[in-house]
Amino acid sequence: MIIFDGAMGTVLQQRGLKAGDIPERLNIENSEDIIDIHKSYLKAGAEILTTNTFGANALKMNELEYSVEEVISAAVQNARQAIIEAGIDAAVALDMGPIGELLEPMGSLEFDEAYNLYQQQVLIGVESGADLIHIETIADLYEARAAVLAAKENSNLPVFCTLTFEEDGRTFTGGSIRSMISVLEGLGVDGIGLNCSLGPEKLEPLVEEVLRYSETPVILQANAGLPVVENGETVFKISPAEYFKPISRLYKKGLAVVGGCCGTNEGFISLIANNLKNKKVKERQVTKESLVCSPSQSVNLAGVNVVGERINPTGKAAFKEALRNGDLDYILKVAVEEVDAGADILDVNLGLPDIDEKETMVKLIKELQGILDIPLQIDSSDPEVIEEALRYYNGT
Repeated sequence: MIIFDGAMGTVLQQRGLKAGDIPERLNIENSEDIIDIHKSYLKAGAEILTTNTFGANALKMNELEYSVEEVISAAVQNARQAIIEAGIDAAVALDMGPIGELLEPMGSLEFDEAYNLYQQQVLIGVESGADLIHIETIADLYEARAAVLAAKENSNLPVFCTLTFEEDGRTFTGGSIRSMISVLEGLGVDGIGLNCSLGPEKLEPLVEEVLRYSETPVILQANAGLPVVENGETVFKISPAEYFKPISRLYKKGLAVVGGCCGTNEGFISLIANNLKNKKVKERQVTKESLVCSPSQSVNLAGVNVVGERINPTGKAAFKEALRNGDLDYILKVAVEEVDAGADILDVNLGLPDIDEKETMVKLIKELQGILDIPLQIDSSDPEVIEEALRYYNGT
């Protein structure tokens, strides 16, 4: 069992951080507080310290007087300093949270823009000496994809990724547990799981689903319950003892990494560490499946499925003309008709010699996943077309 630290933001709020203040600013202006919080977690038994860089991307910090490089470098140095002062060895995780804008098609932020923002953080984190990368509190599987690709393609560090789910087993953008597992494992993450949103008891059945289907070490960093307002202040009601009960049950089922999110502090981590630190992770029986998925739907290939194959120019004069003219609306209409007719998966083939197949395929993939939620099957005789399309496809 690996023990992460607990919350940073809510602890800083208890120390006087006002609503609207930028926590990352304190890496430079009040490093003593950040170092002190890190030390408290080390003394509680944390084996991984999370840098105070949750929102340290160029989009969120565009009005801050400090650069992303200055903030991340200072944050990693603060964690290292805490390790020195406490005399307790630990790993330092570069923390990367959501960018702050929705990606296409729900928002206006393009996938490549998101990738570039995360890439900048990764490169600085690597240069500053981070030991691993922790992507957390992500509600959009497409954003998680951009962040993981940026981490894997620009570093050799281990990559953990946790998404935030509601009680119904869906993210804010509709993503499912099974799709998360399929996409993130396909991208090669080293740890997968859930964080934030709810307390551990509410998240327990969702974590059990991850444990049942994921072959990757499973992570949980829950909130100390849902916050409530008392006397004008936001408080979390779950005690360390209440927090630990579902954690102990999940440990017996194979949970491998645990820490805390909003509302937790060194008391929560101390109780977890006192009971679980250095304990061997329990073996679990994983249900193996062959899935294709969109963010919200997964299809088991072991069953009988209907594949729509009309998105193909072979023998279709009107389809070929639409491709030559860049008329994607015609193709989208065909796709919708196939879904309405009962297709479980859409085969997408744009093999026409007189078009730029790679460029057109990427454009169509983006358009299709903006209007439909069933899995897509990328079909081409050109491996480069398939590779490029899969990069932008929000599924497996």
